[in-house]
Amino acid sequence: MATRRITPPWNYLHEASSPSLETFELSRLNHAANLRKEIAALLEQWIEETAEAILARWVREDRKFQQSGERLDILPQAAELPFSTPQAVSVRPRRTDRRLRATRRSSPAP
Repeated sequence: MATRRITPPWNYLHEASSPSLETFELSRLNHAANLRKEIAALLEQWIEETAEAILARWVREDRKFQQSGERLDILPQAAELPFSTPQAVSVRPRRTDRRLRATRRSSPAP
């Protein structure tokens, strides 16, 4: 995409009255807001198109797996994990703090 060199109308800006400058400013802000809306719409369309393309690729690859009879494991096997194999850990049940319960009961209702 070619870049556009912007040259402000310096002569007009220096010679224009205050109301004319205000009108010029508002027209530029309006144009900028319209461009922002167009960009947002294009961005949303781009995201949707990309998501659909990714979904189509996923369906294609899923069909390949189904046709080849391979089993697709989402979770890696324990041997493939970068850390040691899981070991049993004993955990005591957590006791509730009775003091905390007593404080909640004694506090006045809002």
